[in-house]
Amino acid sequence: MEYAESREYAPGDEVRHIDWRVTARSGRPHTKMFQAERERLTLVVADTAPALYFGTRVRFKSVQAARAGAIAAWVAARDGDRMAALRGTRAEAPVTPAGGARGALRVLDALARWYGAPPDNDDGLDMALEHAQRVLRPGSRLLVLADPANIATVPDRRWPALAMHSQVLVLLPVDPLETDPPAGPLALDVDGGRLELDLGSARHRQRWLQAFGDPLERALARLPGWGVAAAALPSNGSGDEWLPMFSVPRSVRA
Repeated sequence: MEYAESREYAPGDEVRHIDWRVTARSGRPHTKMFQAERERLTLVVADTAPALYFGTRVRFKSVQAARAGAIAAWVAARDGDRMAALRGTRAEAPVTPAGGARGALRVLDALARWYGAPPDNDDGLDMALEHAQRVLRPGSRLLVLADPANIATVPDRRWPALAMHSQVLVLLPVDPLETDPPAGPLALDVDGGRLELDLGSARHRQRWLQAFGDPLERALARLPGWGVAAAALPSNGSGDEWLPMFSVPRSVRA
């Protein structure tokens, strides 16, 4: 049971439920009212930008994002939450909330479809978060799987609005090649041809890091200032290092 409100004491009310603070403040006896604790909602927002369907170590960034979303779904099932998922598109309905193994499996099915191949109808991360803002209720838990560069496409006001009444965690899939390129020639296949970049050149290396490393660093630096937890999600990692940031005891839910 969770506290709902206080009202004036009536004969027959439990004496042990008297709200002494309100009683002292008002000068009239008040008693606490309780209600059954509501199920919490865990919502997974999946960014399906083309940049995520890439990888050079162990797995694609999209696959690592799907793995993280799947872990979150099973954690939510363990915690007794209802689960839902959505992405930024007008062409596809979101996964509606459901609890237990049924809810987790529905989220897993959506993640497998969304991250199995690049969708051709992605309308952007901000659209997904706008929808999430309408769906979330106080005390919800939100996991955002997003390409680091797309964090800058979201208006600054969106993040504190999401975090005001919900726990928000943003995971940023990244490939090691993006943040630590080789200090020498790098050959790429581009449109059936071959492109060679000389990353031993200070100018080329700086442009590379500006394109791939800087968005990650900016996101990790800015999001906590809006009340949003954030972590990099390396494609060659175990994929669950972020779990302590996501698992919150029921007693501290807002």
